[in-house]
Amino acid sequence: MNKINDILDKIHALENELAAELRQGQDKLWYTVGRKKIQFSEKVRENHKLFAAKLSDYVYDSGLLIILTIPVIWSALIPALILDGVIYLYQLVSFPVYGIPRVKRGEYIIIDHQKLGYLNWMEKLNCIYCGYFNGLMGYLREVAARTEQYWCPIRHARPLKSVHGRYRHFFEYGDAQGYREGLASVRKKFDDLE
Repeated sequence: MNKINDILDKIHALENELAAELRQGQDKLWYTVGRKKIQFSEKVRENHKLFAAKLSDYVYDSGLLIILTIPVIWSALIPALILDGVIYLYQLVSFPVYGIPRVKRGEYIIIDHQKLGYLNWMEKLNCIYCGYFNGLMGYLREVAARTEQYWCPIRHARPLKSVHGRYRHFFEYGDAQGYREGLASVRKKFDDLE
């Protein structure tokens, strides 16, 4: 179990290192982020306009088959919005009862590509869609991870393709004594959340 925790600690450290490295892009591309607002320098905004694709070229270059898939892709937005509402209500009602800290939706659903002057309005709309969906899935995963930590913090017998950040607090598969003796404390172990 210590080896698994060590690996999970390394993953967490690498995620922090990646976030720091991604933040360095702000300096290279002359933009700043302050209070959730993104500002580009005038020079960069002018440069972006030079690379903007015409909508007609964008649509033409996409091809007929891609255009025909658009209604299928966008139809998934309806269940996603419903899921988003259900997750919000689920946390609002359940998490205070369980003593679980709420997941901040705004830390997962980031929609900021509309500020990019080199995207046409259709590209911006597509980016909003993808940012929303990927953010929603991350948000859902964290809500599910915290719920799993409360109700069933047991690691799986078979290896997982990807583990969530709460997995480090879970009991080994088959550790009946550890589970029974430690469940109450694991259900309250959220002090590591930032």
